Amino acid sequence: MRFGILAHSSEGAALCFLTFCREGFREIGRHMHPDVMLDCAAMGHVMPAWEADDHGAVRAFLAQSVERLAAGGCDFFACPDNTAHISLELPGPDLALPGLNIADVVAERAAALGMKRVAVLGTRFTMAGPVYRRALPAVGIEPCFPDDEERADIDRIIFDELVEGQFKDASRSRYVEIIGRLKAEEGCDGVALVCTEIPLLVTPDVSPVPTLDSTRLLARAAFEVATGNRRAPQWRGGPID
Repeated sequence: MRFGILAHSSEGAALCFLTFCREGFREIGRHMHPDVMLDCAAMGHVMPAWEADDHGAVRAFLAQSVERLAAGGCDFFACPDNTAHISLELPGPDLALPGLNIADVVAERAAALGMKRVAVLGTRFTMAGPVYRRALPAVGIEPCFPDDEERADIDRIIFDELVEGQFKDASRSRYVEIIGRLKAEEGCDGVALVCTEIPLLVTPDVSPVPTLDSTRLLARAAFEVATGNRRAPQWRGGPID
């Protein structure tokens, strides 16, 4: 099966692409991986819509990328951008391809690890939004979110640094500090890194609790679908019960 990556931010999409290909090198053989395509229309085109909470406009923009992936012969897609799922989960016309939902992939892994209370770090849109408030409780896990000051720092670092390919020690220390507080004061036993660039900054060896790397988990799930080791997705956008 041919996998289509619906890119919304370049760093996260690149990590998803590389992880998917490297899974092939590891499991299929040297220089081998399932066919993969990536469509990336610049996120800057819809940042005004994000700022205006016009999620319908964002969904229509992303749907065009899915159409291009379908035209390129892809069998399914995944979007390695957690915030984008706020718009993708809106009611609307079916997307041109079925897709994996990143939040459900993360929740599945958290449940498999026996996590009970998971800190959620992402953009301000994701931390305030419904996606992980749906996906984690659906598997019996309580989501926990940073406080307002922490959210502001997390979001600023994402948009001013991470999406621009900047990874600073001071920013890493701030993220680790926030995760440590959520562990000590909120009882979190895991952290979902659900902006797809955060795992490039916060690696498992520096995190105070086990990490859920949404980008790499999604890429692995896509690889399993492409190789017939996971059921093909059926979701074509819209609300998930």
